[in-house]
Amino acid sequence: MTRRSTTGPPRGLKPLRRRPKQLTEQPALYQPAPGGGGLALSSGDRRRDRPATTRPGGTAPGTTGEPAELIALADLATEEAADREIRRRAQGIARRLSVPRPPRDRRPRRGVGELASLPWSGGSDELDLERTLDAVAGTPFPEERDIVVRERVRQRRSVVLVVDVSGSMKGERVRTAAAAVGALAGELARDRLAVVAFWSDAAVLVRLGEQVAPLAVLDLLLRVPAQGLTNVAFALETAATQLAGVPARDARVLLLSDCVHNAGPDPRPTAARLPRLDVLLDVSGERDVDLGRDLARLGRGRLRLVRDHRDAAAALSAVFAD
Repeated sequence: MTRRSTTGPPRGLKPLRRRPKQLTEQPALYQPAPGGGGLALSSGDRRRDRPATTRPGGTAPGTTGEPAELIALADLATEEAADREIRRRAQGIARRLSVPRPPRDRRPRRGVGELASLPWSGGSDELDLERTLDAVAGTPFPEERDIVVRERVRQRRSVVLVVDVSGSMKGERVRTAAAAVGALAGELARDRLAVVAFWSDAAVLVRLGEQVAPLAVLDLLLRVPAQGLTNVAFALETAATQLAGVPARDARVLLLSDCVHNAGPDPRPTAARLPRLDVLLDVSGERDVDLGRDLARLGRGRLRLVRDHRDAAAALSAVFAD
């Protein structure tokens, strides 16, 4: 059962185009079993015959009281596991995708980041002798910037990909999202990545920093049935939990959705609390561009509209351009 929400919009924002239904039960969060055993997702009404150990709004245990399918990461590591057509799309997106590395952060943080040779700026005493000699060769009056040192620099992001698998994203739309995520997972291999699928509930398919092959990420998404209502607010709350403890300068969230939010509270206050939120909005069918624009603006990110997988590479490159 659901009931209509009677709460108004956050101050300074227009009312949502749709009046989302307020869930009478808290949404559930599904996560892989400890030790990588797998993820149990129901194909029916998971609230029927729910065991007492399930915590609403928290982590569901490995199974529920109705038939479910176990998705094991170990079973998805081979290339043959992914649908060939979607894999082809992902590879096409990856070929056209250009995601720049994050800017170097040379603030001293002992033991953090990758070693790099940089002009001396007073922050390191580890001399790169070979490069310094090259720099000062033939220079009668060397300057401070001719001294090259070795410093650790931060070049690693923490990114949560939040993917809509609700009923409105069935068919080609969820395949486009899966292909985009598969391509982006390969491009962000040096970063810490998490993947969250959502409908009225949410499932953490890949925990932040977990090492999973890009094609396995793609196949995980394709194995989640696209059904149910769209609770964007809970999805963004789940992303925020994944980023807990991550410095804001290193963290960002990318939402792939039609933004047809029709269950749960207004997601815009949650978007405003994220370090950065970018939105890839599928406009090939029903969509809510106004909400997508609000989410990106409040999240200090970008909104990009996509109609199919052919638009995805340019859109992904744009949102990571800064």
